[in-house]
Amino acid sequence: MNATIANGTGISYLESAIEPTIELSLKPTLIEGIPDGVTAILAPVVAYWLFSGMFHLIDTFELAEKYRIHPKEDVNKANKASRIEVLREVLLQHVIQSLVAYISYKFDPIPMTGYEQNGIWNLKKSLYALFSRYNVPFFINDQAIEFIYNYGISALKIAFCFIFVDTWQFFLHRLMHLSSTLYTKFHSVHHRLYIPYAYGALYNAPVEGFLLDTLGTGIAMNIAYLTPREQIILFVFATMKTIDDHCGYVLPLDPFQLFFPNNAVYHDIHHQPFGLKTNFAQPFFTFWDEIFDTKFKAMDKEFEHGKKVNIHEYKQFLANRDTERIEKIKKFKSSLNAVDDEKKIDDEKKKDM
Repeated sequence: MNATIANGTGISYLESAIEPTIELSLKPTLIEGIPDGVTAILAPVVAYWLFSGMFHLIDTFELAEKYRIHPKEDVNKANKASRIEVLREVLLQHVIQSLVAYISYKFDPIPMTGYEQNGIWNLKKSLYALFSRYNVPFFINDQAIEFIYNYGISALKIAFCFIFVDTWQFFLHRLMHLSSTLYTKFHSVHHRLYIPYAYGALYNAPVEGFLLDTLGTGIAMNIAYLTPREQIILFVFATMKTIDDHCGYVLPLDPFQLFFPNNAVYHDIHHQPFGLKTNFAQPFFTFWDEIFDTKFKAMDKEFEHGKKVNIHEYKQFLANRDTERIEKIKKFKSSLNAVDDEKKIDDEKKKDM
């Protein structure tokens, strides 16, 4: 935005009764020589491999075993997809995602600057008219109006995209579980990872990856009319959040897990056989699970009053389930042995007769 001159508590052009003129010029790029629209395509891919790479290092060198959800030795035993398969499918999804994004970018207008002061001036005028209409004293200072224009509007647009993406993914995700055809043909691929890990976050069938992630986020971006820089924020943030949900760790002070109810434990439940028909909401909030009563209920006590289940409670829950499962197997085997013993006794009696 063009530089502004402060005049007391106000800003000179905002104190003027004359509307600022618009003098458009090309907007400087964030990275010299690379259009912001291209950066918006590349940034989420780079973020994906850097952020998931960090978790892979933590995993490989066992740097945070205390905060790991599942034992390391269980990962390869439980999962039905090899690391190479996962890597191949994720790379394919990034190719599809980038191609679609590049086609969209070619239709975007060229980013310009020089209109900002006019926009801020008109925002103040509109707010003043709104306050006057309801006889409310105008109390918003010029610096706050600049902040609203430069950051507040962007924050609202991105927040809308968060809600739209959550809505899009919940209903499509749930549909893929309700339809045996869609689940078998597409979504079952993602569920070959019973124990998720970071770079497997986007391990999907290509069709599902396109519909669930690329198309949904693309529609949200266009409805909200995001600028390339707003796109960068949305795409990178959503990418990192998705990785964090699949990382397999609950690290202390992890901002994604501190500020969002939908976290690694919440999504891990969905990947387990016992939670497959629950916890469909992703990647940010859980309100659709609340509305449709699809939140996992076996841990209702831990979820009371919006409380998030911590890793120790969840690991204890998993351990208890394993113990119960082992006991059931033992009882079943004992009952089979008892039946065999009875059969042997009957056979012996028949021989003696």
